[in-house]
Amino acid sequence: MSSASDSPPSPPWDDAERAAVYRAIAERRDMRDGFRPDAVDDAVLTRVLEAAHRAPSVGLTQPWDFLIIRDRAKRERIRALAERQRALYATTLPPARAARFDGLKVEAIREAPVNIVVTCDPTRGGRNPLGRHVQPKTAQYSVACAVENLWLAARAEGLGAGWVSFFDERELADELGLPAHIEIIAYLCVGHVTAFPPAPMLALTGWARRRPLAWAVHDEAYGRRGLPGEDTVNLIEQTIAGIAPPDEDAIRDARDHQARLTKPPGSLGVLEDVSVQLAGLAGRCPPPLPEPAAVAVFAADHGVHAQGVTPWPQEVTAQMVANFLAGGAVVNAFAAQVGAEVSVVDIGVAADLPPAPGLLPRKIAHGTADMTAGPAMTSDEARRAVETGIEVARDLVSAGARCLVTGDMGIANTTASAALIAAFTGLPPERVTGRGTGIDDATHAHKVEIVRRALTRHDLLNVAPGRDPLEILAAVGGLEHAALAGFVLGAAALRVPVVLDGVIAGAAALAAAALCPRALGACVAGHRSAEPGHAAAVDRLGLRPLVDLELRLGEGTGALLALPLVQGAVRVLHEVATFDSAGVSEKDAGPRNDMITE
Repeated sequence: MSSASDSPPSPPWDDAERAAVYRAIAERRDMRDGFRPDAVDDAVLTRVLEAAHRAPSVGLTQPWDFLIIRDRAKRERIRALAERQRALYATTLPPARAARFDGLKVEAIREAPVNIVVTCDPTRGGRNPLGRHVQPKTAQYSVACAVENLWLAARAEGLGAGWVSFFDERELADELGLPAHIEIIAYLCVGHVTAFPPAPMLALTGWARRRPLAWAVHDEAYGRRGLPGEDTVNLIEQTIAGIAPPDEDAIRDARDHQARLTKPPGSLGVLEDVSVQLAGLAGRCPPPLPEPAAVAVFAADHGVHAQGVTPWPQEVTAQMVANFLAGGAVVNAFAAQVGAEVSVVDIGVAADLPPAPGLLPRKIAHGTADMTAGPAMTSDEARRAVETGIEVARDLVSAGARCLVTGDMGIANTTASAALIAAFTGLPPERVTGRGTGIDDATHAHKVEIVRRALTRHDLLNVAPGRDPLEILAAVGGLEHAALAGFVLGAAALRVPVVLDGVIAGAAALAAAALCPRALGACVAGHRSAEPGHAAAVDRLGLRPLVDLELRLGEGTGALLALPLVQGAVRVLHEVATFDSAGVSEKDAGPRNDMITE
């Protein structure tokens, strides 16, 4: 007998057949609009269900069933269930997100002539079905394959299909009369449509973006990105390469537009500069409104805590993370006030944190090492932390955020911040080391010496030109500093503004600017912290803080207070009339526009 390797490979389909398969995949859409009342031919519906029934299933258990619903009265009752869940979901959204959601159509239960409920019987196959002993969820995974087959076959038949997910599963199961052990995997609306849109509806409406394939392919090991046959991607280098300089045409257009608005030129001061900057970032005037906004609070612990630089125990980091997730911190109150969403990124908390809504588990290490005894991070940890910050920025923007806000949490992180700021600015430790959470004079003096000791150990008191910024981050930075630097780079590459908070964000922005000076085009300094190192950082970066309230809390609080100013600066370009459109005479044409007062 010949082996399989001796046999010729199976021939591929011809070009037309292969193109048809890929076309169905590329043009499949989650349809909610445009359903026609025309009945779906039974033969066509049977072919679609047959395709679903041919899906792979572990152990060939075929755990799916298809419940077809055409009755209008039943669909009306089901839609009422969906509407109630939609309304409940809307109450969880910040105002900007809720307003956008209010305009989205999320189901076509009444409009589509056929509704199909795809269910899963996890008991099918008996006690020991093949392949399910170790992986009990394979029944649900198998049904998901049936849903995908159904969807693709429907597209090939010219039918639209839309997935409805606003249901309490057991409430819907009771309405449908399903046995208690049957699970609902999908509720689909199926029918003929007037047209298929060129892209997914959520992308067209700006709710979300599709992730590029290159973000999702890993070569041999998770985190080593690379498409088949191509070199492994260096995520940091790729991101930096994607950061474009400000668009000069858009900057000129924004300045010209500001000059034509019904107000005295320059009367909005720094806000006019912000609007021009964001036009240059976006590459058009007016730039997109920077909303909805998303706050990422990067949390990590620091080995230098062992040197007694703060009276607060290290456990407070994890306790505050729990407070953020419960909605009880100042950052939550300020975020609710300005309509921003809060996510907490565990990039290096010493404790193991339980899963929770709003927590992004991205732990690189259980805190850093003591920077006075050696590098705070290995070079690999620093690189991975920067990459994580890039990914968080990309994920939040992909999910619909149009403005990013930096947040941080980590007991002893102002010590690491002072070391970073001293290293990147060349200023002495006593000029950039503050009191953090409110330490006394003796502890402050000790903290300054700890910063000096760390800088001396790593030869960072007078940094030689060309020193690798990642090396500096690894030597004396925190995991949250490295992640925030990546967060800034990611925002800049996506041409989305990032509002910086206080001293921790300032230290991270110095690292980001050292890696790529063009990244500053995306940065807006939200406020000036009471920490002396922050003033040194924003001065070196050439940023103008929008708010000065002597804050020193961190968490993203100062940046959130400045967020309405950033949004207002852009809204002026969108909504304020020009002299021409308002019929107001300009300065040189009669009545003087400098008579227009505040």
